[in-house]
Amino acid sequence: MSRVRLIETTLLVLAGLLLAIATVNDVVEQTHVNHRLIADLRTWREYTGHDYRNIAVEQDFYGHTTRDFACGNTSPGPPGERTQLCLQLTGPVLHGRRAVRGGWYLPPKVENQPSFRYGCFGSAKSEHRCGAAARGSESVEGSSPETGQ
Repeated sequence: MSRVRLIETTLLVLAGLLLAIATVNDVVEQTHVNHRLIADLRTWREYTGHDYRNIAVEQDFYGHTTRDFACGNTSPGPPGERTQLCLQLTGPVLHGRRAVRGGWYLPPKVENQPSFRYGCFGSAKSEHRCGAAARGSESVEGSSPETGQ
């Protein structure tokens, strides 16, 4: 009888340990995501010189990369009502900021879809994330992290 109890206790302790490890892992991952979000907002504001508060940040949750996108108006106005500048941010947070690897512009009142993007620069240009080139690559690549589709 004591041998069965020992096995049950061991299994319960192992299950508890597994749950504790999973919980710690989730908390650490969420902390890193929040740290990146704050850095992305700060980077966009410093890169553009605009201290706007309504900046849309899209993070890559599904690809498990550190490639995120931050979009905000280029002139004062409600979110999305003016031309927007979107920045592609990658890498670790250093001194409260992240590296800008590329980006694009969006006309007013449109969704952040590749067919509406123009003026791609940096890695966004080489990855064909704007205009007709992006539409052609969408059918080949499938879903994209910035649209979640």
